[in-house]
Amino acid sequence: MTENPEPLTNLLTEIRACRLCEAHLPLGPRPVLVADHRAPVLIAGQAPGTKVHESGIPWDDPSGDRLRDWLDVDKETFYNPENFAIVPQGFCYPGKLDKGGDAPPRPECAATWHPTLIPMLPNVQLILAVGQYAHKYYLGKRRKKTLTETVATYLQYAPDILPLPHPSWRVQVWMKKNEWFEAEIVPHLRGRVAALLEES
Repeated sequence: MTENPEPLTNLLTEIRACRLCEAHLPLGPRPVLVADHRAPVLIAGQAPGTKVHESGIPWDDPSGDRLRDWLDVDKETFYNPENFAIVPQGFCYPGKLDKGGDAPPRPECAATWHPTLIPMLPNVQLILAVGQYAHKYYLGKRRKKTLTETVATYLQYAPDILPLPHPSWRVQVWMKKNEWFEAEIVPHLRGRVAALLEES
């Protein structure tokens, strides 16, 4: 039976017109996400950065380059909505913290949109929970005390969720301290994603 894409298309139009957090967004609202009912993999990140806000293209920055390297996919494969749904915790750039770094995703975003949006992605077989905010949302009380421990115990969340660190420039230091990530988890990630894309 063929899925009817119209409800999802209508919802995406509504999301892209959202102004719920406008008063709190330093660059104004610009929801950035990709969703297609055929996608087998959901990339659940945090929120767009300034470059993504400008381009309107998710993961259109050095973090995205590193994520695509972890996945071992090119941009054409990555941006094909039939392969990957890209649904962050916050759809708009949330601004900076006073002490530096990006502010957390606006909490209203996931609370408002995700309960309706995620069920419209029935073919998702793997959620890549990227970063601590996605870990909190998708793993809840199952996540460990630290991000490192959550990522290290990834098999506890298999086969439907795979927790990852955020691929920002800061992760380079973390990866040097935790060499098991590249040795064990990246190959596992690549294998899972390749198999799902081949099946879809």
